[in-house]
Amino acid sequence: MALYDFSAKLGNGNEQSLAAYRGEALLIVNVASKCGFTPQYKGLQALHAQYAPRGFSVLAFPCDQFGHQEPGSDQEIAAFCDRNYGVTFPVFAKVEVNGARAHPLYVWLKQQKGGLLGRDIKWNFTKFLVDKRGLVHARSAPMTKPEALSRGVAAMM
Repeated sequence: MALYDFSAKLGNGNEQSLAAYRGEALLIVNVASKCGFTPQYKGLQALHAQYAPRGFSVLAFPCDQFGHQEPGSDQEIAAFCDRNYGVTFPVFAKVEVNGARAHPLYVWLKQQKGGLLGRDIKWNFTKFLVDKRGLVHARSAPMTKPEALSRGVAAMM
């Protein structure tokens, strides 16, 4: 399997093939609206706005597996992102990132890059930086601010 073999539902319910992002660098992030890291949406949007014209996109995957910090519906999540952070990058439908019901994309991402404490995602806002060939370049911990990834994103442009 490769990145472009996967698809996922967007928050509006439409299925989105990741093949649509072929040739783009990506930052894939599991997000939550009621997390201490939620203000990172601002930095994610800034990265997206800065680098999207050069072939970059943030892909956000809401997840409610950590402290029930993403309790809303897909529509509520989209409205929250728009209202509070002016998000213009794709926000997908809520997924699980660990366990038997983990989305296949996240199973694959974790196989490509494990974390410091193993392969499982430990919390919201874990970030996977993917190059334009669809290869996972880096995995960043939740506390890593999106702004700190700017140099790595720029290097892939």
